[in-house]
Amino acid sequence: MAGVKLYPHQETALRKMHNGCILCGEVGSGKSITGLAYYYISMGGEINGADFVKMKKPKDLLIITTAKKRDSKEWELEMAPFLLSTHKDACAYDISVIVDSWNNIQKYKDVENTFIIFDEDKVTGTGAWVKAFLKMTKGAGNQWIILSATPGDCFMDYAAVFVANGYFKTITQFKRDHVVYNPFVRFPQIDRYTDIPKLNRLRRNVLVEMPFKRNREVHNEHIFCDFDRERYKSICRDRWNPFTDEPIENASQFCYALRRASNDSSSRELAVLEIFEKQPKLIIFYNFDYELEALLGLCEGLPDVVVAQWNGHAHEELPCKEEKWLYLVQYNAAAEAWNTVATDTIIFYSQTYSYKTLIQAQGRIDRLNSPFRDLYYYHLLSRSGIDLSIKGALDKKKKFNESRFCGDIFKEKG
Repeated sequence: MAGVKLYPHQETALRKMHNGCILCGEVGSGKSITGLAYYYISMGGEINGADFVKMKKPKDLLIITTAKKRDSKEWELEMAPFLLSTHKDACAYDISVIVDSWNNIQKYKDVENTFIIFDEDKVTGTGAWVKAFLKMTKGAGNQWIILSATPGDCFMDYAAVFVANGYFKTITQFKRDHVVYNPFVRFPQIDRYTDIPKLNRLRRNVLVEMPFKRNREVHNEHIFCDFDRERYKSICRDRWNPFTDEPIENASQFCYALRRASNDSSSRELAVLEIFEKQPKLIIFYNFDYELEALLGLCEGLPDVVVAQWNGHAHEELPCKEEKWLYLVQYNAAAEAWNTVATDTIIFYSQTYSYKTLIQAQGRIDRLNSPFRDLYYYHLLSRSGIDLSIKGALDKKKKFNESRFCGDIFKEKG
């Protein structure tokens, strides 16, 4: 059997990879197959020769991924060229191959003599997933890598990986050595980091970049839509939610009300129709149920159009074989772990707070095997204060912070 063929950018990254690294590549760059290739050669196999050389001393393989990617069997397809399978009778080796979700990571915290691929970097903070991750990386005979398109926005996001690599004994030590907190707020808020040259060096040690030049042009177009200015001003002035007819008590409620006043506009629906006239195969990302209701109402007036959804209410497959279709996708439910080359266009009906989520969402159609020379992303937004602030955060590759946007408005309430 012929060896697995990698792209040049994958081969370059493969030569730099090491145990405990984060393979950082854009969505659609082929991180999965590169991660599998690293496992394969670490176990004594050869993948790019004229002949397929089997692994000499393979370890059990455990892949921790998103629930959707596990359920879609995407990893099984990636493993097939390596003669690996989660099914014993289809695997060329007498080893255990498991693909499971981050939600079940606790089941595997005591594994030993296993190669672990953590797909998507979910090890930020100090919660149960991080504790399980740290125990797994210290397991006897274990080797591990992380695959991520956006591995971290700040040094704190790397703390668990630094500990797993032995740079610090605990996350508490990392904080004690390098984190200075703001003393003027009631909740823990990082003010700055100390010894940044050392932290940059450690981050370079764990990150393996996998840049590559795509043979296509990406077009991001921001379309400014109307919004209810009077309602927006009223919410700011009165701290009253006109949608629930209740007082606004915290920053989250305040921002939600402002966003609804900004997003709930027929001009956004008109923008969707104008784009649909040019491209009758569309993926539309949205945030809130009221946006979904508006989009479904819009779809009722479109003849011969197949509509499918992926959100907390429905898990329907993308109708890519139809002539005209709309796929309505909720950011949190499906911004990652699926892809398609059936369209060249995505509409972001409203903005996400997270730059990481935005990049994941854009990557759903930006694949190595895409037949399109040009990809189009339409970002619908208004000129309201909150929409412009969210755009500003995303332009800086940051996450929008509700508390910072609200300033001192709700400070007295914590």
